Amino acid sequence: MSESPYRLAVIVGSVRDGRFGPVVANWFCRQASQRADLVVDLIDLAHVPAALGGAPGAAAPDEPRAPFAERIAAADAVVVVTPEYNHSYPGPLKAAIDSVGAQWHAKPVGFVSYGGISGGLRAVEPLRVVFAELHTVTIRETVSFAGAHACFDPAGEPVDAGPVNRAATAMLDQLGWWAEALRAARAARPYGS
Repeated sequence: MSESPYRLAVIVGSVRDGRFGPVVANWFCRQASQRADLVVDLIDLAHVPAALGGAPGAAAPDEPRAPFAERIAAADAVVVVTPEYNHSYPGPLKAAIDSVGAQWHAKPVGFVSYGGISGGLRAVEPLRVVFAELHTVTIRETVSFAGAHACFDPAGEPVDAGPVNRAATAMLDQLGWWAEALRAARAARPYGS
C-alpha cells in the first residue's frame, strides 16, 4: 500500500428536488472516511454550474469551489452515487460526465445505486459502457439499495447496516487496489503515450 492516501471523488448524480441521493452519498462517505488509505471529495452535482446539469447559483457553503473538471483531474478514483430514472441514470449526470475528457483516463470508477426493486442497477449497467468509452476501469463490486427510502432510518443510517457496510468495504478494497496501481502507472508513464 502507498504511504500517500488516494483521492476519492464521490459524485452525487441526482439534482432533482426532494432527491434521496445525499442520504445515500453521505452514508457512503462516512464509510469511506473510516479508511486510512483514501481522502474523500464529495461532489454534489446540484452545486455545480447549471451547464453541467446542476442547479443554477453558487456552490453550497461547504462545497469546494474548484471546477468539476479540476476535481476529477485531482481524483485517483471515483464513485458515482446514482438513482435509477426510467431504467437508466439521470441526464444531469451524463452532462457532467461528458463535460470532462482526459481527466477520466486510467482511473477506476465504482458505483453506489439506489431505486425501486432493481436497486438502481439498471442505471449502473449503461454507465459502465459510458465509462469504458472514457478509458476508465469500472469496479465489479457495487453497492445497491432496493426500495432505498425504507433502507435508511431518519438519521440517514442503513436499517440493516451489516450487508451494505460489507458491500461498501468490498468495493472500496477493489477500488483502492486499482487506484494505487493506476496512480503508479500514470506517474511512470502518462496514459496514452
